Amino acid sequence: MNDAHMRARAVKLLVMDVDGVLTDGRLYFDNNGQESKAFHSLDGHGMKMLRSSGVEMAIITGRTSGVVLHRAQNLGIDPALVHQGAADKKQAYEALMAQVGLAHEQIAYMGDDVVDLPVMIRCGLAISVPAAPVEVQQRAHLVTTREGGMGAVREACEFIMKAQGTWADMLAHYLA
Repeated sequence: MNDAHMRARAVKLLVMDVDGVLTDGRLYFDNNGQESKAFHSLDGHGMKMLRSSGVEMAIITGRTSGVVLHRAQNLGIDPALVHQGAADKKQAYEALMAQVGLAHEQIAYMGDDVVDLPVMIRCGLAISVPAAPVEVQQRAHLVTTREGGMGAVREACEFIMKAQGTWADMLAHYLA
């Protein structure tokens, strides 16, 4: 059993960045300055399965977008656990920890850039994506094979469920 697998067993909360993790990192603006983002349905279903297995979700992102709040609500993520406009992600993470009453070891964080490092070096399970800078990948306990916005979050959710022994029951639900 590897280190990432052992760390995943303790996870009670998965915290995600948005751009580059839940999306492919590209920003779309229309002529009126309205922002839109593309989210992958595999990620969404993975998050719903992980939540139903007992692991909660949260978001910490440096940008602020109504689309993010809408997507979070669509997935059943408590709006109080969506921290947008977080210029200092370490500070947002510490506030979130206090809010949910969990220890570092019980929190997984998924990020894709150097601004995520202050959280990644503190949390129990640090997860990144293949497009992340090498400095980020080196500090991740798990680097997904799928890219951000293309099923990377789903892969992370499945990894946690498998480590916690809940994946087989989740899959059995669909095979019945």
